[in-house]
Amino acid sequence: MISVKELKAANDLIKAYEKTFKKPIKPDKNKKLFTGVDLGTAYIVLAVVDEDGTPIAGGMQFAEVVKDGLVVDYNGAMQIVKKLKAKIEKSIGAELDLAGIAYPPGTDINDCRAIKYVAEACGFRVEYTMDEPTAANNVLHIEDGAVVDIGGGTTGIAVLEKGKVISVTDEPSGGTHLSLVIAGGKGISFLEAEKFKKDRAEHKSLMPMVRPVFEKMASIVKSSIKGHKIDTVYLVGGTCCFEGVEAVMEKQLGIKVVKPDNPMLVTPLGIALGSMREGKKEELLYE
Repeated sequence: MISVKELKAANDLIKAYEKTFKKPIKPDKNKKLFTGVDLGTAYIVLAVVDEDGTPIAGGMQFAEVVKDGLVVDYNGAMQIVKKLKAKIEKSIGAELDLAGIAYPPGTDINDCRAIKYVAEACGFRVEYTMDEPTAANNVLHIEDGAVVDIGGGTTGIAVLEKGKVISVTDEPSGGTHLSLVIAGGKGISFLEAEKFKKDRAEHKSLMPMVRPVFEKMASIVKSSIKGHKIDTVYLVGGTCCFEGVEAVMEKQLGIKVVKPDNPMLVTPLGIALGSMREGKKEELLYE
């Protein structure tokens, strides 16, 4: 379990990154920049940090180019990443070159390559690849526990011991399922349900409707961590922005559940930080 101090440090870093979406920072020209490219089911997110790990810029756009961790619209994904990359480069007055990518737990190597090819087609030099839970832990610094990443299409669970991922599970249950339930319950379109779901003012009234979906996710988590000594679960991913999800999870699991202030931004920032740290390791090898 991470301490209150460590969780505050993680939240402060996430907030600093979040601020760069509107107010990017002009980087030191003598410092290398590293970009995290996160292709999600609902959003494509970019995070840029310098070689000290300081958040420099960020960008995101709604997208339906990935399904269950697979790139189903290569050209659409490429166009969005190119657009975000160009916008950030213009805002900071610097070119983005080095990048890292992440993949859902259990993803086939060929699907990982598809994510890499998208980033490379946009002008990135992709040298760093990691699984999403490991990326998230670059922000959270969990020694022992479980990271639960609830994205648009899947719920990924990673068990960590001594800071290392020892077990991973990925199941097809995520934010898309919430939207389908809301659409059916409200008699509205899927896209209308997506917008409705993002309105925090509606979360309390929607919870009775979507609670069974979160309980299903909790049952997946419970099955995945069975046999491991887990005393705390950490939630990340865009779907975890839904208010009250941690309370539902905690009740179902019977163990402590922790959620960062903005769980949606944890993984993309972690990809960038992971790329930065791997880059430093390479420099030491060649010195």
